[in-house]
Amino acid sequence: MPRKPKRRQLIELTVEKVAFGGKGIAHLDDFVVFVEHSLPGDRVRARIRKVKKNYAEARPVEILEPSPLRQEAPCEHFGYCGGCRWQNVAYEQQLQFKKQHVLESLEHIGKVTPEVIHDPLPAPKIFGYRNKMEFSFTTNRWLPPEELADPEIPKGFGLGFHVPGRFDQVMDIHRCWLQSDLLNGILNFTRDFFHRAEIPAYNLHTHDGVLRFLVLRESFTHGQALVNVVTTRPLGDTAKAYARQLVEHFPAVVGVVNGINARPAQVAISEEIIPIYGESTLREKLGDYEFEISPNSFFQTNTLQAERLYEVARRYAEVDGRVVWDLYCGAGTISLFVSGKARAVIGFEIVEEAVADARRNAERNRATNCRFVAGDLKDTLVQHAHTPPEVVICDPPRAGMHPEVVHTLRRIAPPKIVYVSCNPATMARDLAELTRDYRLVEVQPVDMFPHTYHIESVGKLVRK
Repeated sequence: MPRKPKRRQLIELTVEKVAFGGKGIAHLDDFVVFVEHSLPGDRVRARIRKVKKNYAEARPVEILEPSPLRQEAPCEHFGYCGGCRWQNVAYEQQLQFKKQHVLESLEHIGKVTPEVIHDPLPAPKIFGYRNKMEFSFTTNRWLPPEELADPEIPKGFGLGFHVPGRFDQVMDIHRCWLQSDLLNGILNFTRDFFHRAEIPAYNLHTHDGVLRFLVLRESFTHGQALVNVVTTRPLGDTAKAYARQLVEHFPAVVGVVNGINARPAQVAISEEIIPIYGESTLREKLGDYEFEISPNSFFQTNTLQAERLYEVARRYAEVDGRVVWDLYCGAGTISLFVSGKARAVIGFEIVEEAVADARRNAERNRATNCRFVAGDLKDTLVQHAHTPPEVVICDPPRAGMHPEVVHTLRRIAPPKIVYVSCNPATMARDLAELTRDYRLVEVQPVDMFPHTYHIESVGKLVRK
């Protein structure tokens, strides 16, 4: 029987591989230990944090022998901020890790092996690639141990990211390498302005305070930015002063809005949008199509790589002259992207606001062969099953498809399904069911998120 470690025990481990989620995998005898902040080849002294029935979790206290894969991470917040797990790994190695994760998920969870799995498509930009960023305000910012005792470092107001595993702790961020210099400038201006204005940040324990989130969006096509300051109540004249000064410093800002969210849930969604300056939406292009993005809209966060992702999906779908269903269509990006060659496209989406965006985007692009259906896909697909499509493209959320949706797809039995996924585990789970009736002909991983463990994948399924 494997030897189980005890909580808080110090042990020496050699990391063998990387698990999905970015943690290293090591063994104590035959007992699995997941090691934070580690890479294959690291020999570490680690402290056990959690012990479960079949595995334990540990945190390194000392790297006894570093992995040859390690390199210097450029970001000063690396290791504390949870955004980039792999800045200390060469990009080519990151791509190998991601391909391994996709294949292992398919084989171990889905018990399915694709006939072909390609190397991941690398991102054209590995820094400054995100078109949307969300930051949280705090009145008591978190400090790493080396800064905590320094009396010259301010301990109060901050604007940044949540520390991993600590919902109420925010690390002050002055430069994020995943966003542009423009957005970094707006971030720092915003912190300084509201700190001087002495408006309190929202407290997650007491639910007092006003400032909650700063949501930044950037159009890579037009070089413009949309700024949303999310608060528990309207900021009034303070918001107008902020917008006026912000635009003076950053003329690329074409819109400032004040989103209102008084709910306790820590989600940067605005229940009400108050226009403060200029536009309340942003325009972005993917291929030949232009999209209007509202403050709450979902849009792929890597514009340059999203186009390549959709090109793969369109190529796999072979939509020429065919009727296409686009499941979980969101604001209609995939629907419009394939509409130029398809005979007709029907997009299905549960979020009514997203469907309204999709209809506006179709009208903007004169895509008269697109229509969109709002409602729970468990119901709407059944209602349309009497006129089945020739091709289905699905791009579900991280949780994957509902079992009833998978069942309906199998019953409708389109000749081809293209499955776009941001989560290899739930993709594998769904494909385990679909491959009862379909061959998994091809899988193309697409790296949308350099320096993180996240990976998109496109799978091509052909009916047996």
